[in-house]
Amino acid sequence: MIMSLEDTLYPLLRLYEAAPQPVKTLAGRAYRAIPRSIRQGAAYERFRREAAESESWDAEAISRYQIAAIRDALIAAQRAPYYAKRFAEAGVKPENFESLEQLAAYPMLTKQDIIRHRDEIVSGDASQRLAMTTGGSSGVPVSFFLHKGISRPKEQAYLEATWARVGYQPGDRVAVIRGGVTSSRADGRISSFDATRNWLVLSSYHLTPERLPEYVAELNRFRPQHLHAYPSAALMLMQMGVKLDFKLTSLLCSSEKLSVEAQRQLEGHFEAPVMHWYGHSERAVLAAQHPGGSALHFWPAYGFVEFGEADAEGNREIIATSFHNHVMPLIRYRTGDLWSASGRVIGRDYEFLISRTGCHISLTAMNMHDDIFDGLLAVQFHQHQPGVVECHLQPMPAWSRDREAAIRAGLLRKLGDDFELTLRMVDQIEKTSAGKHRWLVTTLKP
Repeated sequence: MIMSLEDTLYPLLRLYEAAPQPVKTLAGRAYRAIPRSIRQGAAYERFRREAAESESWDAEAISRYQIAAIRDALIAAQRAPYYAKRFAEAGVKPENFESLEQLAAYPMLTKQDIIRHRDEIVSGDASQRLAMTTGGSSGVPVSFFLHKGISRPKEQAYLEATWARVGYQPGDRVAVIRGGVTSSRADGRISSFDATRNWLVLSSYHLTPERLPEYVAELNRFRPQHLHAYPSAALMLMQMGVKLDFKLTSLLCSSEKLSVEAQRQLEGHFEAPVMHWYGHSERAVLAAQHPGGSALHFWPAYGFVEFGEADAEGNREIIATSFHNHVMPLIRYRTGDLWSASGRVIGRDYEFLISRTGCHISLTAMNMHDDIFDGLLAVQFHQHQPGVVECHLQPMPAWSRDREAAIRAGLLRKLGDDFELTLRMVDQIEKTSAGKHRWLVTTLKP
């Protein structure tokens, strides 16, 4: 199998992002000239075909595929010490897995299980592991491993299949407003060009009425076919009355909640369809809309989804079992995300940090995908004055204070010079009266 060049080069991504724009453009164009089969690897083509074919599978074909994929995941999981012990305690044997109903006998996995036992959950060759971290909207940092050459090409193939439902084709021009750092200065540049993907990256941190003309000018110059944005960023553009001198093919919106009403407002304002979907950094399950519909539907060959008990409002937790990641399978993983009876993910209200100059920075953009939060049980932001933020960190017992400098640098890289940041170590993160974690504690009104 041809390994994914993108995964091989992934550790160099930070260097690429920090390079001067001319260097990035030259390197990016050279990279994009490499055949896609080499850039994405053989797995990409496999999953691209699979996504297209699965659109027409009947219930029997879906069940047959999922039983085989779950059995493979369970057998891979059993090679890890943590799962081997839990499976033995539950009296289950992966090799005997023959029906979807049997999965209920297997123990569930929580975020705290991964935090405390990550190295016991992995299996297989260490060279096949690609380290990732997500803070998520919960503020609980989770470090895990993807399957190198498999997980990320699969994600790319399925995302492209999702976006194709609203007219996307590989190579299309895309403008992105999703937390990309274009400058850490409050008066810095608002855009950069990612030539590896033909994407114009626009800052999420400088989007104010005063600088709005710069965004409009950049968009009109680049003339993207698609706007890939946090829902909160797309709604900001709409509320500030942005009018473009060209027609978008689509808006691609994820990572935050998007109500049916807000989606219809975006579609009316930009005169383009919106594709909303649900996924997560752990890449266990993926759900997306079909054209003309508001409900999300899970891709049957991406992963297996179960739902927990309904709460008082009828919402149920999404429980995910990953396919194809055999270096760190997630078996019955409690995501903490809630699924509504209407087929939508129940997200948090939009939460923002507010800078001295009035910029609204979505907390979604503070989700760190590197290892700076490793060793922490929880992270929480406190803000009671524009431009002043206190970040509370709840460490694990083996925590080293030497890591504080890396955390400060990583956060300030995203916050920029428009914020004063203080780090505070705490024994316990503040929770709601219901015992739930709060990502942001603030008295400011956005």
